Amino acid sequence: MGGPVQSDIDPRSLIGRRALDKDGTKIGTVDEVYLDDATGSPEWAAVRTGLFTR
Repeated sequence: MGGPVQSDIDPRSLIGRRALDKDGTKIGTVDEVYLDDATGSPEWAAVRTGLFTR
């Protein structure tokens, strides 16, 4: 895999959007986006995969 991906997307705009696996299959909905404390860049996301699971 490559290094970090640079993007002008506001991480908050990802909340509520579909999360897909590497094959393009929907795995859930983005519930939270966590930022790197040092850089402010998106580091990882919590994905809601069911009614009460993430």
